[in-house]
Amino acid sequence: MKLYGSLTSPYVRKVRVLLREKSIVCDFVVSDPWDEVSVVPKLNPLGKVPVLELDDGSTLFDSPVIIEYLDSLKGENLLPAPGDRRWQVLRWQALGDGILDAAVARLLETRRPEELQSSATISHQESKVACALEFLDKTSKAKHYFVDDRFTLADLTIGVALEYVDFRYPHNWREQFPRIALRLAGLSTRPSFAETLPPGMERAVDAPH
Repeated sequence: MKLYGSLTSPYVRKVRVLLREKSIVCDFVVSDPWDEVSVVPKLNPLGKVPVLELDDGSTLFDSPVIIEYLDSLKGENLLPAPGDRRWQVLRWQALGDGILDAAVARLLETRRPEELQSSATISHQESKVACALEFLDKTSKAKHYFVDDRFTLADLTIGVALEYVDFRYPHNWREQFPRIALRLAGLSTRPSFAETLPPGMERAVDAPH
């Protein structure tokens, strides 16, 4: 199998974290979909990463689809079997992906020429991140993991999302949500997170102890 994507895409990173967590062998091909010579548009008609090319030459795209496929291949599932726990994990996955979507939208807006940027759009995306963090803080009472007292897709997605906020939208959210900061500090020590850290990103070290 081959995984196509960029080193800084959080959606690609989610897949890379899962591959590392489950020790699944998969070649990683760095390919920027914006590059004129990129093969990504040939593999995914939407021209987006990540793209997973299977051994038979067929492809899967969109990170939730790729992750569910890979999760089914080996070891204990990070996405539980149908039932209440599965819905809990999927809810946290949706929240994490929503944080990513907002952070990415904010980033793209800030990269437009200054005279074309919309402060309302930037504020709107920032408010989504803030509301998601507040929901996370109020709703999740577990000490270490979100569901089942074990690492699941919920922890993977939320962890990647929070570190992406640090990477592309750095602000002092830890002071307002110290419990979330402490949870992220624990996730960040996992080899799967450490080995997939985007180039140029420095982890915050001011998490409470």
